[in-house]
Amino acid sequence: MAKRDQRVIDHLEWIGFVRPTGLVVSAPALVKAGVILNRRDIAGQKLLREWVENGVPDPAGTTTELPDFREFAQKVLGWRFTAKGYAGTAEVPVPANLELPLPESGNVFRPDFAVRSEPLKASAPPAVPEGDELEEEPSPWQFLVSVCEPGEDLDRAITGGGLDLSPHGRMERLLRNTGVPAGLLFNGETIRLVSAMRELLGETRLLSVAREKRLAALLEDSRKFQNEVSERLAEQVLHALYELLRGFQAAHDASDGRLLRRWLTEDPDEIYRGLLTVVLRLVYLLYAEERDLLPQDETFLGAYSVSGLYERLRAHTSLYPDTMDQRYGAYAQLLALWRMVHDGANAGQMSMAPKYGDLFLPDRYPFLEGRDFGPRQTLERIEPPRIGDGTIDRVLEKLIVLDAERISYRALDVEHIGSVYETMMGFRLETATGRSVAIKAAKRHGAPATVNLEGLLGQEPSERVKWMRDRTDRKLTAKVGKAVRESGSLDEMHAALDPVIDRNATPDLVAAGAMVLQPSEERRKSGSHYTPRELTEPIVRKALEPILDGLATKASGPVRPDQILDLKMCDPAMGSAAFLVEACRQLAESWRAHDAMPQIPPDEDEAIFARRLVAQRCLYGVDRNPKAVDLAKLSLWLITLAKDHTSEAKKLIEVRLCYTIAM
Repeated sequence: MAKRDQRVIDHLEWIGFVRPTGLVVSAPALVKAGVILNRRDIAGQKLLREWVENGVPDPAGTTTELPDFREFAQKVLGWRFTAKGYAGTAEVPVPANLELPLPESGNVFRPDFAVRSEPLKASAPPAVPEGDELEEEPSPWQFLVSVCEPGEDLDRAITGGGLDLSPHGRMERLLRNTGVPAGLLFNGETIRLVSAMRELLGETRLLSVAREKRLAALLEDSRKFQNEVSERLAEQVLHALYELLRGFQAAHDASDGRLLRRWLTEDPDEIYRGLLTVVLRLVYLLYAEERDLLPQDETFLGAYSVSGLYERLRAHTSLYPDTMDQRYGAYAQLLALWRMVHDGANAGQMSMAPKYGDLFLPDRYPFLEGRDFGPRQTLERIEPPRIGDGTIDRVLEKLIVLDAERISYRALDVEHIGSVYETMMGFRLETATGRSVAIKAAKRHGAPATVNLEGLLGQEPSERVKWMRDRTDRKLTAKVGKAVRESGSLDEMHAALDPVIDRNATPDLVAAGAMVLQPSEERRKSGSHYTPRELTEPIVRKALEPILDGLATKASGPVRPDQILDLKMCDPAMGSAAFLVEACRQLAESWRAHDAMPQIPPDEDEAIFARRLVAQRCLYGVDRNPKAVDLAKLSLWLITLAKDHTSEAKKLIEVRLCYTIAM
């Protein structure tokens, strides 16, 4: 493994001290922009300490309120408000185009300060030849600041004033409306950088360095690095699926072949779909936990949360590394958690609204939970699978950690999650006909194919390389091909193929009769493909523009929210629902932008509420792959998920997202 740049390690260290929400600045992007941490910045540390110690103490003697933001910006960040790069002073007020109108009340929400992308220069607008359109340029502003009331909760909705949004929500909406890439919230106790201290927000970084090294460019580069993270995470997720398969194979063997016998005989792919569901459940929970959409009390975090389980397993692995696969408590905890999510739970301070939905339905895959199944007259019962703690630890490790760093599910878009889990699509479950190994994929985003080494040995030496290529699409090097042709025993063949064996799929020889995941012909040859948000956003926007423009006629006036909710959109080959997710976002934003808003419950986030209505009323999808439908449901659930509400959208999405049988 290549040695990591110490400058990147330094940035990962300070990012690890904060809890990022949404896009976080990427450590490689910071290094690329020349942001190098100075661990001996004694003057800067002294400035910050003095500023904090000047806070206003409460009666108990603890500091509860810090000096105002302007003083912080001047003393710690070095902002010179006399410079032309700032607005929000008596001499240079915040311009009207940085205000957020509140039509319901006739008021506006405006930031307290703003920072330009570059110092103001007097210049005439560029001449535009007749018949041409001037290309849209990026916002001349790079940074907005909103100063809240001392101690104000940045996530609690503010009622009244025409827009029931939290300070964080108002800032997000303001940034969307103005095209400014970043904003800062300040309440005297907390400083929250929205979309992205001294190195990032100092005047030099904001106004003096080259444009490609400023905050806006940092955020844009961070998005690119985020895409790279999702691609690499996709590989690990597929490895997690293989780990889970081996865990269920061991549980099946321990049950003397009773656990999966019915499905192996009648419908092996049902086992594959069940294992895929386990992984989807885990990612749903990791995403929800990091966004505080599940209980945050001590009981839940300590005894039920996936993150808490992972921390305990890590501790146990360090103490009992040789016996983790003979310990069986972790999967039982997951079973309890899945049932709580589906049915809801209330105990003491812990409260969880039921989520229902097919994803956590206990009877959907009886072998996952040890449920009764089959017709009443032939009712069968199986015990819950004995999945070793070592299996769960390895699965969670691949879902939570990348390059020895904790993955931030908060920072991943729903599309990133969809793209990651699309890598698990396109497989079928088989039982090995002889001792077998998985061969590495020929393409970058392909999947390993499992081959029977006993069958390979049975071929004429001159036909073996072609036999391999026909089943794996992989061309062997001259050296490996020669060794394959000359092998005379199973051990020799195993050694000959060592350079091309996928050890994540098959760490060792798979016994005859054991379960293997085999990619479909299409999956093996073309790999997995997904549509990133960078493509779905402009495509969906272009598709919706004429529709929304057509609704707004001179006769009927502006578009009414009920007209938007009467629209119907269907994706006939939706995959992980990347286009439906983007359509949900954009239609919800259009709906929220109009005057006739219904009463929104005080504990609802307006954006989530709007998306849920759109998902309920406007979106339809079809796919030939039933697991793609499950993934699409997951994607839409995640962008409409509310902490304390039963997800009614799920029930409707269940009906409107369906699969077809190819004829």
